[in-house]
Amino acid sequence: MAFGLFVRSTTTALLVVSSVLVASVLAMPVRGWAQSPAEFYKGKNIDLLIGYSVGGAYDLYARLLARHMGKYIPGNPTVVPKNMEGAGSLRLANWLYNVAPKDGSAFGIIGRGTGFDPLLGNKSAQFDAPKFIWVGSANNEVSICVAWQTTGITKFEDLLTKELVVGGTSASADTDQFPRITNAVLGTKMRIITGYPGGNEVGLAMERGEVQGRCGWSWSSVKSTHQQWYDQKKINVLVQLALSKHPELPNVPLIIDLAKTDEQRQILKLIFARQVMGRPFLAPPGVPAERATILRKAFMDTMKDKDFLADADKAHMEITPVPGDQLETLVKEIYATPPEIAQKAASLLK
Repeated sequence: MAFGLFVRSTTTALLVVSSVLVASVLAMPVRGWAQSPAEFYKGKNIDLLIGYSVGGAYDLYARLLARHMGKYIPGNPTVVPKNMEGAGSLRLANWLYNVAPKDGSAFGIIGRGTGFDPLLGNKSAQFDAPKFIWVGSANNEVSICVAWQTTGITKFEDLLTKELVVGGTSASADTDQFPRITNAVLGTKMRIITGYPGGNEVGLAMERGEVQGRCGWSWSSVKSTHQQWYDQKKINVLVQLALSKHPELPNVPLIIDLAKTDEQRQILKLIFARQVMGRPFLAPPGVPAERATILRKAFMDTMKDKDFLADADKAHMEITPVPGDQLETLVKEIYATPPEIAQKAASLLK
């Protein structure tokens, strides 16, 4: 009898000890293993990947953000800009989705239209855009088509009868897609010479006479990199490519207004809705929700920072920010486009 009591007591004691040990182990991730955001980011570098070459507008926006954003992230990490150009930023989009670390230590900037490549049938796009963490956009963009001063092309109607040779960066970039869709829908006669590494190189090609213009050039980029061309009338602005006009270009026609049928209007809306995300920053899918929220908040806080805005003003860079959650909603809406419209737009881009 005494022996039985001893066994039962010993067993009970062991169970109690085991329960305490299990509870302690289960509690360890909370107390010892989990890192706060400040602990995770303190002393770290965050890579900010840029899908284009050095010197273009995407590069300038990213480097400006990198100089100021770290102070709004807990732990104050250093944000390091790195260029990964290729295929009009499609290379970077694929890398962010499939290769980049998913812990909040890397994000990037891609072309405003690159996220819609899968919808438009680009088989090289290896990502599902709605799954990205959309961090935010530095501006709500208006793009333009321009002709060099020596071409004799001074207004949109001239493009219906005269050929304009424009420079492009890749089949998936605005520089190629915008003139192609304008040709197909409205009957313009732009010929695209593609393969330039970035917008900076297209600008040099215009100066050298290799190409005669550019279509799909952000107005904010013109102001930040080639304001003097506009002031000195070296370029003629032919049409605005967006869903609404820029207040600084009231007399330049808007492409949506040039549509003659409902189908044309729907196709143009699908293509140019991307302008809302003029300079889109995004992180890989799978970033922990807390860190994704931190990146989005830090981005928007930077957009209001007085030193950031002063630097942007000096560089003639337009800042009209769009929050990440709004970009996420826009991407989902565009991916809900009726299949027949998306397929028609995709066929016109080929």
